[in-house]
Amino acid sequence: MDLPLIWFLVIGFMFVMYFVLDGFDFGVGMSLPILGRSETDRRRIINAIGPVWDLNETWLIVAGASLFAAFPEWYATMFSGFFLALLVLLLGLIARAVSFEFRHQRDSARWRAGWDACIVAGSVIPALLWGVAFANVAQGVPMEPHQGGALVTGSLLTLLNPYGLLGGLTMVALCLSHGAVFLSLKTDGDLKARAHRLADRALLSTAGLAVVFLLWTVIQNPAPLVVVLAALAAITCLAAWMLNRVERDGWAFASTAATVVLAVSTLFGSLLTRAGGPFVMPASDPEGGFVGLTVANASSSAYTLEVMSWAALVCLPLVLAYQAWTYWVFRRRVTAAAVEVLH
Repeated sequence: MDLPLIWFLVIGFMFVMYFVLDGFDFGVGMSLPILGRSETDRRRIINAIGPVWDLNETWLIVAGASLFAAFPEWYATMFSGFFLALLVLLLGLIARAVSFEFRHQRDSARWRAGWDACIVAGSVIPALLWGVAFANVAQGVPMEPHQGGALVTGSLLTLLNPYGLLGGLTMVALCLSHGAVFLSLKTDGDLKARAHRLADRALLSTAGLAVVFLLWTVIQNPAPLVVVLAALAAITCLAAWMLNRVERDGWAFASTAATVVLAVSTLFGSLLTRAGGPFVMPASDPEGGFVGLTVANASSSAYTLEVMSWAALVCLPLVLAYQAWTYWVFRRRVTAAAVEVLH
């Protein structure tokens, strides 16, 4: 049994779950100034994700912890090389979390507007930087061997290359679309109608960016798996737009979720099928035989991975079951009447 490869796939699954679930949280936050025409609207928008946003971030914690334990060299190289970008990303997540808790603590329009701005910034910045980071990981970054591992030799500006920036913009657009469709599923009345219109425009923009980004990814690595995943991502994005147009909210949300799954899987598939791999972090400028970090040379010992496997078999089903139960409990639409009663 190839445990390093299995754990690469497990960590990929965890990141996919994170982007699907926190992705619509980001999109809802981005839509706040566009759809929130009144304080009641803004409360409804925030309350749509209020019971689940922190639960969705569980997948980021689990993925980060698993990455640290299963692939310590990958963890060390990525977090040191991308330190500034990940620090800004973390500050954005903190600002968003604090804003959800503080905006209702004072009855002041100026106070709430300030925290609403933090929610928007804390949604756009992490989505952008996650897209930049994963696009660079898939493309490869300049690195050199260092103390048995690797050291990224570039800077933040190195990460802000055309492909990385396109990945970031695509992630922002995809999250906005995913969040707008979620709001059309979770609200009613005029707010629901405006969410539909926003999703319609956002999905068209997303489709354009995604096609260019995925085509660029395929050109870099035209492996059959990458081609199939990229094509399916484009198809599900188009399906989401068509389903949103006919107001099939549940199916439209399932389609945007599938688009996120397939787009992120395309990047992981590119790492998996890249020549000389499978990689966890390839070098963009391989020199002296050093091609980067592979699944084999970046993983922990077989015993560590075996212990982790038994723990995952017990814990992952519990996380999935609890999350499914939470979504079932809070499945109803957030109406204006319900918000006014609560506040």
